[in-house]
Amino acid sequence: MAASGPPLTIHSIRARPVLVSLANPRAMAGGTVGRVPLVLIDLLTEEGIAGVSYLFCFAPFALGPTAQLAGTMSELVVGHAVAPLALEQTLRASHRMIGPQGLVGMVMAGIDMAAWDALAKATSLPLVRLLGGAPHAIPAYFGLGRGDAAPVAAEVEAAVAKGLRAVKVKVGAGGVRDDLALIHAARQAAGAELALMVDYNQALSVPEAIVRLRELDGKGLTWVEEPTVADDVAGQARIARETTIPIQLGENWWGPRDMARSLAAEASDYAMLDVMKIGGVTGWLRAAALAEAAGIPVSSHLFPEISAHLLGATPTAHWLEYHDWVSPIVQQPVALVDGQAMPSSRPGAGIAWDEAAVARYIVG
Repeated sequence: MAASGPPLTIHSIRARPVLVSLANPRAMAGGTVGRVPLVLIDLLTEEGIAGVSYLFCFAPFALGPTAQLAGTMSELVVGHAVAPLALEQTLRASHRMIGPQGLVGMVMAGIDMAAWDALAKATSLPLVRLLGGAPHAIPAYFGLGRGDAAPVAAEVEAAVAKGLRAVKVKVGAGGVRDDLALIHAARQAAGAELALMVDYNQALSVPEAIVRLRELDGKGLTWVEEPTVADDVAGQARIARETTIPIQLGENWWGPRDMARSLAAEASDYAMLDVMKIGGVTGWLRAAALAEAAGIPVSSHLFPEISAHLLGATPTAHWLEYHDWVSPIVQQPVALVDGQAMPSSRPGAGIAWDEAAVARYIVG
């Protein structure tokens, strides 16, 4: 790390469930998202420095259990030093029989992210500098919802108007002709210069994926994401061997060990890290080291505020996925400049709650 600050001790951890309304609901693989279910994590220290992070719970019904688990888990670390590696060992030991996946892994990552945020604030450094990186702009792309050709074209035009030079289109709801129609609509809306990715969200069988991807060959796609179920490493590897389009996996890797198994099988040309699922900042750093050793470009999944810092400390940084889901409840949303994301220059990850807005969206 680039610097050290005063020792910090955990006083308490607060977890608040919120449902943030979206101005434009998004049609996703699991259904239309009109409200974003988040659990806000505040790690309070005896020294008065607070580290913050948040968890994306995917569905509103997971808000209560996630927040409750965060409260229970916090009891295990109150009075401990804000030392992410030691905190991870403590929490893993206490949940060994359950395993560090699912809600347990999410909450552990949220605590880890908040701990790193507090450490960076204690040193008065942006997180990227604490991690030894230098702040710089990261090329950003916008992930579109699932829909018909006309709405997709309109969303692409809106993204390009914001200066973004890349978009990701969700496909797989219909047949391959529907996929091709969406790709064509996106291209027509933005032109040949647009970097275009597609995401199947695990919708296809392995044989079907191979057939479809051959149909998509030659369409100038930057990558095809998660064509089949995420935990079928052998199937993903077979698809990667049978297609010329780069395959993007990673948003459902539960920690660096999942990533290592995927890389060993040569299942993915690129890596997409979700900071919450990969194990927080600590897990991301381990995953970034694996990617560098394998020569694999790394992109982010969700969490653009902290991902902009992490990609700045990732040797093989590629693309940042931009979403503005958290913008309504933070004081300073992640900045986009000429289609690129800039990490906050404030100490820490730069996330500070707009408490009046949080109060409007709080659940319970």
